[in-house]
Amino acid sequence: MKGTAMLKLSARNQFPGTITGIRQGVTTTHVTIEVAPGVVVTAAITNESAEELGLAVGGEAVAVIKASDVMVGTKG
Repeated sequence: MKGTAMLKLSARNQFPGTITGIRQGVTTTHVTIEVAPGVVVTAAITNESAEELGLAVGGEAVAVIKASDVMVGTKG
């Protein structure tokens, strides 16, 4: 979020960006956030949460990633 402080959360992996897509399903909404040029994070959230957050394409959002493990893979 340009010029805005990050959220106060225990999760340290916070990536501010711009919402580039919102696709609502029956129960889940998929939100895409461009966090750097050409770098997109997709989150699956409840439809209720998407509505409460007032999400809109072009709006600012923060992708917050909280995971106990990060996996790394290669082709070779």
